Amino acid sequence: MASQHTAGTLIVGAGLAGLSLALRLANDMPVTLLAKKELTEGASLYAQGGIAAVLAEDDSCAIHCQDTLNAGAGLCRPEVVKHVIAQGPRTIQWLEDQGVQFSLAHSGMTGRLHLTQEGGHSRRRVVHSQDATGRMVSTTLETQVRHHPQICVLEHHIAIDLITNERLEPNQSRRCLGFYALDKQTGNIISLSADVVVLATGGASKAYLYTSNPDTSTGDGIAMAWRAGCRVANMEFVQFHPTCVYHPEAKSFLISEAVRGEGGKLVLPDGSAFMQRHDPREELAPRDIVARAIDYEMKKGGYDSVFLDISHKPAQSIKSAFPTIYERCLGFGFDMTRQPIPVVPAAHYSCGGVVTDIRGRCDLPGLYVIGESACTGLHGANRLASNSLLECLVFAESAAVDILRQNPLKTTRPELSIPAWDASRVVDPDEQIVVSHNWNELRHFMWDYVGIVRTNKRLERAARRAQLLAAEIQDYYSSFNIHNDLIELRNLLVIADLTIQSARLRQESRGLHYTLDYPQTDSQHPPRDTILTPSNPIDSSWRTND
Repeated sequence: MASQHTAGTLIVGAGLAGLSLALRLANDMPVTLLAKKELTEGASLYAQGGIAAVLAEDDSCAIHCQDTLNAGAGLCRPEVVKHVIAQGPRTIQWLEDQGVQFSLAHSGMTGRLHLTQEGGHSRRRVVHSQDATGRMVSTTLETQVRHHPQICVLEHHIAIDLITNERLEPNQSRRCLGFYALDKQTGNIISLSADVVVLATGGASKAYLYTSNPDTSTGDGIAMAWRAGCRVANMEFVQFHPTCVYHPEAKSFLISEAVRGEGGKLVLPDGSAFMQRHDPREELAPRDIVARAIDYEMKKGGYDSVFLDISHKPAQSIKSAFPTIYERCLGFGFDMTRQPIPVVPAAHYSCGGVVTDIRGRCDLPGLYVIGESACTGLHGANRLASNSLLECLVFAESAAVDILRQNPLKTTRPELSIPAWDASRVVDPDEQIVVSHNWNELRHFMWDYVGIVRTNKRLERAARRAQLLAAEIQDYYSSFNIHNDLIELRNLLVIADLTIQSARLRQESRGLHYTLDYPQTDSQHPPRDTILTPSNPIDSSWRTND
């Protein structure tokens, strides 16, 4: 059980937030970047639509801000929205400087880059690389990270718990020292320490049965920060992407919102459109409205799915604009140039997370949280499409500036010897079926009871099941050697509990949280965040199993 010290910054998560932060820091200090699988194998890689930025002549930061505030349903922090959106054009330029190639404007269009429009946006402002923006950006930054002499990459490692200083420095203020991590290839558990730790672990949509996210999206950073004593906010706001492909082999494959932006229509099995019955913006309404509309029509008609139809557009323009989606759909037997695509909503994005400030700082000194793991106030009750990658990039820069300003390499703090992981009281598990069954039960009850439409009774049922599973998994965790699935399930149960708690506290419908018991937005009181505070933070400076 080796211990490893890194005099610099430890970053957990290799999506866009983690990769861009590593590059912004590495010229000035050593960086260790921890990836759960291979580099880039996170949600950022699968982002299709693009990055929202004000580049068009008919657009402005004020208009983009207003669109963001409208989508956020009263819970955005205006100063954060203004800060992030103001950085948009400069952020796009930084990516181009790194070698990212965006789609160029067609002849006759103004501006150098091609801009598309997505739901909730009143202007064309989404910069993209065809329909695989996340892959282009992630792989470009990955190449630079791999070749940077000051960045150490640890792939196939999963963080377990943060290490704080309670027992090592009993008379000092609480701070983060590092974390324990499992080397998935060797089975060894190492302790990693550094002057600064950054959680950039993404969201938690694998808590749901149907999701657009990859298997890595298990809320690890949020759960770790919660156990270490950090506040968490607005976990009830889970964004469901309206259009994931409905096919038994189409795991996590979504159809970009840009397809609707370019004229795609949502239709029922008989070919009739229905969005006009739900919102005057029709297919370009914000995601929460579109997802609820699809959910309503499916339940009302008893349909397995609805359909997204763009076949009325010229075939060549469809293939040119959406080559990746076109080829993937062909693989499932759907030719989107000639027929509609069956789609269903799926859990897509966590608007809540660890409470942070505009620099990425949270409640635990020495710890930063950026990207989807953080609750910054940008998204409020509903994220505006394509603001997520922008948030990753802007907060990576803000955190980098703050970390470098503190210059942790010049601190005179004594280096503490972090104890090795203690596995003296555990044995190899006698059966794995407990983990797999609990995982399936969790994802089913979250989908059934804490999904697009909620009720008090459904949430009560979910709370009881979550408590039972959490006790069972904690007993399992305390008795047996740990492995990747157990770590992720333990984290997802924290996420489930936080989501249910938050949903039960919000006695109104707002943004992504819709409940039949309180179908109206509370207009009698000012909009409020749902902030949860841990009552008993875990001290992980020693490995304990009780």
